This record gives sequence, C-alpha cells and structure tokens, in this order.
Amino acid sequence: MKSELHVPSDLRFLTTVENWLLGCLEIELKEFANWSQHSNRLRLALVEAYSNVVRHAHKNQPYLPVLIRLEIKEYDIVLEIWDCGEGYDVSNYMPPSPIDKQEGGYGWLIINRLMDRVDYQLQINGCNCLKLEATLQKNC
Repeated sequence: MKSELHVPSDLRFLTTVENWLLGCLEIELKEFANWSQHSNRLRLALVEAYSNVVRHAHKNQPYLPVLIRLEIKEYDIVLEIWDCGEGYDVSNYMPPSPIDKQEGGYGWLIINRLMDRVDYQLQINGCNCLKLEATLQKNC
C-alpha cells in the first residue's frame, strides 16, 4: 500500500497529518495483535518530523508544501517527509543533556529512538527527505 499527503507548513494541519497516518495504518495493520502500539510509535515520529519541518525548515513560510509518503509492504513501513527548506546537517546534532534542562532539541533523539532506521538526505532535486523505517515483528 502506498499513500501520500500534501499539506502546508502550518501546525494547524497537524491533526490532518495524524488522522491521515492513523487511518492508513488502521486499514493495513488492524490484523496485528498490537497494531495500536505500532501506530502510536509511528504517529509520534511523524508528529515530531512534521513539527520540525514547520518550525525549522519552513520557518515563517507556511506557503511551502510538505509532502509525506507512506509505504507499507507486509511488515515493513517507510515514511518519507519532504521539505523545501535549507536543510539541517545532522552531524552537528548534539543530544540534549538532562542536566541542562534544555527545552528543545529532543525531536531528532525521539525520532531515532522510535524508528528502526532513520535517513536524512539534503537537497534531492531541491528538497530534503527524512526517511523513517520500521519493521514490525511477525508475531505481533
């Protein structure tokens, strides 16, 4: 199953993004014993990714589109989030220290902990792509 969603860079569309993902996942994963656990994990990763695009990559540019693609093949799930921003050099990322009581900077950490594989490619045909992958356990 493949699906894609085009949305503006506006946090008011966050519910639309979540509902699209959850609807697709319910159709494809409802036969899994704990599909809601998988869908919650994927929803949180997507919410973090979309929020980062809106707040950082497309900051103050709500007219820029965000393209979100979902592909489900048996037990493998791939989410792609495409943006038109300048991009971010992930090699410069420093995880926040709990001692510093830092307010931001947790999104990249959360996404990497939730997903099995995370890949971020800068400037592919003028856009950036965050690719999130998860493989469901066959005994779920």
